[in-house]
Amino acid sequence: MEEFHKVRRLPPYVFEQVNRLKASARSRGADIIDLGMGNPDLPTPKAIVDKLCEVVRDPRTHRYSSSRGIPGLRRAQAAYYSRRFGVKLNPDTQVVATLGSKEGFANMAQAITAPGDVILCPNPTYPIHAFGFIMSGGVIRSLQVEPDDGFIPALERGVRHSIPKPLALILNYPSNPTALVASLDFYKDVVAFAKKNDIIILSDLAYSEIYFDGNPPPSVLQVPGAIDICVEFTSMSKTFSMPGWRMGFAVGNERLISALTRVKSYLDYGAFTPIQVAAAHALNGDGADIAEVRDIYHKRRDVMVDAFGRAGWTIPAPAASMFAWAPIPEPFRHLGSLEFSKLLIEHADVAVAPGVGFGEHGDEFVRLALVENEHRIRQAARNIKRFLSTSAKQPNNVVPLSAHR
Repeated sequence: MEEFHKVRRLPPYVFEQVNRLKASARSRGADIIDLGMGNPDLPTPKAIVDKLCEVVRDPRTHRYSSSRGIPGLRRAQAAYYSRRFGVKLNPDTQVVATLGSKEGFANMAQAITAPGDVILCPNPTYPIHAFGFIMSGGVIRSLQVEPDDGFIPALERGVRHSIPKPLALILNYPSNPTALVASLDFYKDVVAFAKKNDIIILSDLAYSEIYFDGNPPPSVLQVPGAIDICVEFTSMSKTFSMPGWRMGFAVGNERLISALTRVKSYLDYGAFTPIQVAAAHALNGDGADIAEVRDIYHKRRDVMVDAFGRAGWTIPAPAASMFAWAPIPEPFRHLGSLEFSKLLIEHADVAVAPGVGFGEHGDEFVRLALVENEHRIRQAARNIKRFLSTSAKQPNNVVPLSAHR
């Protein structure tokens, strides 16, 4: 039977191949150290859980909630932006709660995209940035660039060679998967370009609070006038270790927020009210929980960079996010990221995310998530050291077992 149109437009989900191998290895009793999925292992802070339990006991909170977020939650997000970025937002018209930033991006794509609209998108990037628009009928023009002097020339080429003119530009800094961070000066240049060319900016700032070198990543909305063309997406998943709670936000331009809110109103009733109340409680806190999470990821980053380096695999130290973007060791680079990821599962009991899953320009890298404790990260390094040592002595024996199946 022929695939449906929207399903046909989606590529094979490469992460599923790694997941199947991981599950198969575990079924055989292997102790797989999973650095693949960015699924935080830290518990949600107790005060947030306690607030959820308190509110859930009130049966009035068991009814349908508000799709755009209860007023107290939207006010809490606006207050966070004021404290953290010095950005003033109207909680009634410029803030909407989403079921995580991923849902927000996908529904924004539905809200603003007409068939054939062109979207400028970094490559590699988090899959929903591109495929949310592809599923909505859009066309992706990939930008293989970093937030440096080459970005504006790449945008100029993208506009010059796109018919029709691009509708929107995706930004994601700190980046998933590359962990790159953008400066406020970079945002100023991009906003000026976007305004000149009448392009919407959609910024994913999910990792704004996971940074390690003393410089908090800025928001594009800090640029004067940026709110005229920008919407920014944030998430509580990593900041407060709340991934399963599915709580995020879109903030910014009133017209764009209104479009997203209208689409959402047809699709959902919002998160469970006790979750929204607990999320507001978290945002209104003193920041100690955020600092504790940041410190844990910082220590894990340092352990990974040190231990993997001593094992023979040099990992560039990420300045932010909960990921390291690691070049595949030279002897294996010709295999590509998917086959190398399979090798690590089968010969080192370590799972990573193949870079090609984030775009074809990521195929010489894998993404390592800081979602195992320091002891497990050191164990992963020992396993990899043994694998690299064995492969150097017996290179012909080191091929994915799956290649023989």
